[in-house]
Amino acid sequence: MTDTSYHHWPFFEEHHRELVLTVDQWAHDNIPRLVANEHNALDQTCVDLVHGLADAGFTRYAVPASGGGELDKLDVRSLCLIRETLAKHHALADFAFAMQGLGSGPVSLFGNESQQNQYLQKVAAGEYLSAFALSEPEAGSDVAAMTTTAEEADDHYLLNGCKTWISNAGIANFYTVFARTGEAAGAKGISCFIVDADSEGFDVTERIDLVAPHPLGTLSFTNCRVPKENLVGERGRGFGIAMATLDVFRSTVAAAALGMARRAMQETLEHVSERKLFGGVLSDLQLVQGKLSDMAVAIDSSALLVYRSAWTKDCVAERVTREAAMAKLHATESAQQVIDAAVQLHGGKGVSKGHIVESLYRDIRALRIYEGASEVQQTIIARQALAQMS
Repeated sequence: MTDTSYHHWPFFEEHHRELVLTVDQWAHDNIPRLVANEHNALDQTCVDLVHGLADAGFTRYAVPASGGGELDKLDVRSLCLIRETLAKHHALADFAFAMQGLGSGPVSLFGNESQQNQYLQKVAAGEYLSAFALSEPEAGSDVAAMTTTAEEADDHYLLNGCKTWISNAGIANFYTVFARTGEAAGAKGISCFIVDADSEGFDVTERIDLVAPHPLGTLSFTNCRVPKENLVGERGRGFGIAMATLDVFRSTVAAAALGMARRAMQETLEHVSERKLFGGVLSDLQLVQGKLSDMAVAIDSSALLVYRSAWTKDCVAERVTREAAMAKLHATESAQQVIDAAVQLHGGKGVSKGHIVESLYRDIRALRIYEGASEVQQTIIARQALAQMS
């Protein structure tokens, strides 16, 4: 049985405790059916998951009330609890929910009333799938190095360039795309646009297969015509829009890692309590107990950092760059260690294709890279610490 005592930490309100129980029950009842054909029909499985999450009302937490959402503003604690719970059950369910929030995040935070009505209402209802298009072949961690351009022409912009490692590529109805509009060099000359999937000059040129598959690909823009009204926020402020969006959703990546670690712990406790060895069970061995202790400490410390960051964003500060970086770094790295220990303690089962800990081992690896690799988080944390000295 997964530990739920943390639901009563002072970070949470009663509606958070009710939400996590509702999501957990829904996931138990519905996810096995929704993912039954994931290996043969990955794209359709993701679409089905979004529809299922929307029918249950959970995608309404991915957008604010102004766009048909459940709460007045994006509540990071709710987002984290939903992602943690879904990731504990199945990584693809977590992915489907996460992209509804991340892909539409710039519109939720900076979009005008018309944009929110046109796009967020459909995201909340599960009618639209969204995607966040920031990375390029030579501009991943270094966002300021992007080369995709948006040139103003009459009543529209012409986008030219390439984006890659884009989740939901090929199945999203719209993409929030960041492109250089040239107001200044580096990060100061970037703007954010909503690009509809059926836009002329837009194409998904490649699908990328991962160790833990989900819809991912490369986008191409060739004189892609984007109406001026699809500019999100102010021109030249795209870098800030991207960072503010990641400020919200980086903590939720940490929460997903936490959910995977909790599942690995649950599976391991059951296994070592039943696996007979040397006249007893595996859990009798002190070396095994040492591993279990390390796993438990890693999980609780990650949870504290995740929900400290989420609570701070919801209740105290507009920006939580430092807190979110700490949460993502610690939770993803710790989850990798917890899951690796789970694989080790499961022995041959742990490396058998199709076993839950083997799946978790593949699922967790990407979380240490996307939305800012661990090394990027270390740089952010160090710079924040150094800034306190000035």
